Amino acid sequence: MAAGGLAFAADWSLSSGHVPRGVQVAGIDIGGMERSDAQSRLESALNQRVTQPVTVRIGDVQATVVPRDAGLSVDWDGTWDRIGSQPVNPVTRLTSFFSTRNVEPAATIDDSAMTAQLAALSSHDRQPVEGGVVFDGARPVAVQPVPGRVLDVPAARTVLAEHWADGPTLELPAVETQAQVTSAAVDRTLREVAQPAVRAAVTFTGKGGNGTLEPAQIAGALTFAPNGQGGLTPSYDNEAIIAALEPQLKSTEIEPKDATFEVGGSRATVVPAVVGDTINWDKTLEGLPALLVSPSDRSKVVVYEQVKPKLSTEDAEKMGVVQSVGSFTTGGFSGPSGVNIRTVAEKVNGAVVKPGETFSLNDFTGPRGAEQGYVESGIINQGRPSTAVGGGISQFATTLYNAAYFAGMEDAGHTEHSYYISRYPAAREATVFDGAIDLKFRNNTPYGIFIEANANSSEVTVRLWSTKTVEVESITGERTKPTDPKEITLPKGKECIASEGAPGFTTSDTRVIRDSKTGKEISRTTRTVKYDPIPVVKCE
Repeated sequence: MAAGGLAFAADWSLSSGHVPRGVQVAGIDIGGMERSDAQSRLESALNQRVTQPVTVRIGDVQATVVPRDAGLSVDWDGTWDRIGSQPVNPVTRLTSFFSTRNVEPAATIDDSAMTAQLAALSSHDRQPVEGGVVFDGARPVAVQPVPGRVLDVPAARTVLAEHWADGPTLELPAVETQAQVTSAAVDRTLREVAQPAVRAAVTFTGKGGNGTLEPAQIAGALTFAPNGQGGLTPSYDNEAIIAALEPQLKSTEIEPKDATFEVGGSRATVVPAVVGDTINWDKTLEGLPALLVSPSDRSKVVVYEQVKPKLSTEDAEKMGVVQSVGSFTTGGFSGPSGVNIRTVAEKVNGAVVKPGETFSLNDFTGPRGAEQGYVESGIINQGRPSTAVGGGISQFATTLYNAAYFAGMEDAGHTEHSYYISRYPAAREATVFDGAIDLKFRNNTPYGIFIEANANSSEVTVRLWSTKTVEVESITGERTKPTDPKEITLPKGKECIASEGAPGFTTSDTRVIRDSKTGKEISRTTRTVKYDPIPVVKCE
């Protein structure tokens, strides 16, 4: 015992200030070395390792990580705490002569860099292949589920922090992820739904004609999605089914038509409405999933429904549209303007304005662009001639305005041209611009209004048909306050349209409305209009 005590005392004295025997840090042997020498050896080795790429394996995928780029560096105080001091236990001191103790270097972590590194490694995740059924043409094909694999991020963070210095390769933990749909559900759906659905065509029997839904069309409209309980739910694209059947069954439908009017000579007569008989697709396609898996019947009766017209024959007959109550004709156009005037006249011809309704030219025609058949023609822009798609429509607006004027309609909003155009009546004309300047009138009578609009190569006529209740007189005022035109010089080109100019002036129009039976005056309204001078435009 005395000898043992002397040996312990001697070893304690000799090892004071040294690293415990048998210690290795990340495989670097520093056992028994003085601490300063051990520190130097560790710094030299670990500072080099922190910059060297480490291969990491995630399942069957390999990637590289540079510890320093992942936010890792050596925590020297923590590392020395793990190494510890000379053991007091004599047994431990004795066994240290014959054994080794590996110590992992403690690490400090830059959270943002580590998070970015783990996100980059997560890009190697493999999501599970979901089980399902797809179609190759009209042939159903089973898609068996395949498990996925994703990085276990918290555990991978721990492995990188603790073992980055261990060697050239690290295994990072991963978690297997399962598909929602089971293999049994895939096989059952293939057998019980997909295969029966496309085994033969389905016939839809309509009134006087049939439509056929072929297996390939069924396959194109049938899809399957996980139901959250391990199985698959079929889904049918009704829009695709309708698109396949509608052209085949279109001839079996009767489209509704509003009642309208036919004019001839001095009288207007009612053209009866047509009650529609159209396919109710929702009801027609009810029960289709059950029909497609039925072992026998592969046919369905088309369901129709009546669609009433917006204006019935009875309502049209009550509107009192029997005679012309106001008409107007303008001319003097040609070329592109004529194209636009004829296009808008065709659109407005046949319009019906019910009692109390307001007719808006812009709202009724909608956009007047190239897609609607309008072309580029002359307009007035900022007080001088220019061109735009739809130019010339103002002549139609003036014609319509005057027809409504002489029919006694209530003016609900119109705008005159900025300067006078000689082919229009002064102070009794209107301009329009798509989406900005409109022409409106309100049917202030107890009768309906039917608009007849016709245009040829040089004239346009608008006639309003109803029951005549008033006589309208127009009184044009004198022209006063003349103003001289200014001269404008513009560069030659498409944007410059030469003009000789004309003086401006102020004038008025007075509309007098009288009862058509008694001749008694109902109203007298004066509108004063100031026309700007037409500038003299020179192109040089």
